Amino acid sequence: MIVPDGYSDVPAGKIAAVVTHLEMFARPPRRDDPPGNWTLRKVDAPALAWYRDLFRRVGEDWLWFSRARMTDTELAAVIHAPDVEVYALVADGRDEGLLELDFREPGQCELVYFGVTAPLIGKGAARFLMNRALEFAWSRDLRRVWVHTCTFDHPSAVAFYHRSGFRPFRRQIEIADDPRLDGTAPRDAARHVPIVE
Repeated sequence: MIVPDGYSDVPAGKIAAVVTHLEMFARPPRRDDPPGNWTLRKVDAPALAWYRDLFRRVGEDWLWFSRARMTDTELAAVIHAPDVEVYALVADGRDEGLLELDFREPGQCELVYFGVTAPLIGKGAARFLMNRALEFAWSRDLRRVWVHTCTFDHPSAVAFYHRSGFRPFRRQIEIADDPRLDGTAPRDAARHVPIVE
């Protein structure tokens, strides 16, 4: 379906975001790590409660909801898949960032989830995390690394991905039930996205 020019109504109870897909076909020049006391640890077979907690703390303000709506069986099938890797950014002994790399498509890596908690935004932790993500991804025999972001995410997300070496290749509109209306997310989450009931 092609969305016509002009305004299109979004039904009450729904949210709509413009999704930008970005990709790279070669490892970009390495960027220096910013100063900071962060480490990254791989989490093999992540516990579902741990994953859900970190996913919420990183993504709630940006209306990350897809994994929150999954059953335990659905979530485990994805994050325990052999070609999916989950990492935690550790700051002051606490997991404060999430990196999920999906290698299930031969020759490709999708940065499925990437983000840090609110206290680390603007401190350089995301740059550290991206440097590791690109190292891990391009250490394999790949032809493409890709990611998507949307207008619910941090306003600097697209620019950050550009600086990291990604280039946009597709734009979509995503419409979904507002997760704040069904209890998937708190009503006060993502205050930059109004609730229309």
